[in-house]
Amino acid sequence: MSALNIKDLTKKENPLTQGHRMCPGCGAPTAIRQALMGVGCPVVVVGATGCMEVSTTVYPYSAWRVPFMHIAFENAGAGISGVETAYRVLRRKGKIGKEIKFIAFGGDGGTYDIGLQSLSGALERWHDFTYICYNNQGYMNTGAQRSSATPLAANATTSPAGSASFGKLQRAKDLTEIVAAHNIPYVAQTSLHNPFDLIAKVKSAVETPGPAFVNVLVPCPLFWKIDASEQADICKLAVDSKFWPVYEVADGKYSLSYEPKRPRTIEEFLRAQGRYSHLFKKGSERLDLVEEAQRDADESWAKLLEKCGR
Repeated sequence: MSALNIKDLTKKENPLTQGHRMCPGCGAPTAIRQALMGVGCPVVVVGATGCMEVSTTVYPYSAWRVPFMHIAFENAGAGISGVETAYRVLRRKGKIGKEIKFIAFGGDGGTYDIGLQSLSGALERWHDFTYICYNNQGYMNTGAQRSSATPLAANATTSPAGSASFGKLQRAKDLTEIVAAHNIPYVAQTSLHNPFDLIAKVKSAVETPGPAFVNVLVPCPLFWKIDASEQADICKLAVDSKFWPVYEVADGKYSLSYEPKRPRTIEEFLRAQGRYSHLFKKGSERLDLVEEAQRDADESWAKLLEKCGR
């Protein structure tokens, strides 16, 4: 990205203001601000119930400078569908002349799990909107419970690590691939640590006619048990260890956005987070699970390279 564009971005007023009530150091507002930098037209935002919604719209205040609709936990896809349909009808009748874009935000709980049916329906109906999942791999708004985005062996309040269990028993759902299977025009996966990649992918998503989806890895410092200042480094580790590949699918064509020159191990990624500390506890190590996570990452990476024609 050129210096001129960087300067333009720094001068752009962001739809999400200061004064929200997210936890100090939370990466989700940063990711959302970065995402909205990729939107040039007027925008309407729909937010599923979750950390971002409850913390940015505490009655009677709002941290949003644009039209914002709070929708229930389970139906962000339906909510954005209705707003976008109303816009198309009003524009056809000549009551709205300007171009407006539509973005839905949801955490992984409201996207991977309880909101998946609503999202899938909106994608299948081919509404013109962009859905952005800020993925911290658990239900943070209600106390750090596991979601289907939570990785294998992670310690969460509903999949606690202890003498009877090693944490979450199941692997994480690959929602990006599930969405890609809907054969929509644009799907992408990115991470908080690279704002230019995030901005560029949201820009592509918003400017592509039809439904689009962007999955953004955004750590929750409380759940991941990391210092807030380490979020970008942890995301970089996720990408460099191939735990979280960065790629896009445009009109069915896969392309890799980044390939690490010196790949890191999954063990390095896991050791950097307190939610996996039980795997490395002296006397009760579970390095077999670390090896399993490494195999999973390697297999997924090989499949992705094949899809990218590599």
